[in-house]
Amino acid sequence: MSSASSKTFEDVRVGVRCKIAALWIAMLFLFAYGDIFGFFSPGQIEEVMAGEISGMAITQGLLFAVSLYIAIASVMVFFSLVLIPTVNRWTNIVLPSLYVVSIVASAIGETSAYYWFLSIAESALLLLIVWYAWTWPRREGTP
Repeated sequence: MSSASSKTFEDVRVGVRCKIAALWIAMLFLFAYGDIFGFFSPGQIEEVMAGEISGMAITQGLLFAVSLYIAIASVMVFFSLVLIPTVNRWTNIVLPSLYVVSIVASAIGETSAYYWFLSIAESALLLLIVWYAWTWPRREGTP
């Protein structure tokens, strides 16, 4: 046996902040893929060109709301790395929970298998964020 084959990989511990930030990034990728795949559905592009999406008029207010929805998730990547632990923990418990509620609400009445798959995957990632935030390790000697 050569000495190279007897070596093992170093097991580097990844901090909870990095795990949470990575989960936010993965969730955003799934969200974007869902929007892109949606345009492959028959009639979807024509509906958008007519100024509607899923029965709602495409207005400046709707576009702003969707932009805000995505922007909040996007800045959470950064905030997960820099906020103080207590604020970080609670922000990463409350916000992902609200996102899961919005995903479930938007999936009601949806029949597309890809939409359900991506909604479940996004929700799973968001629930992992909640789990990591909830089980955030405490320093010894703190209550």
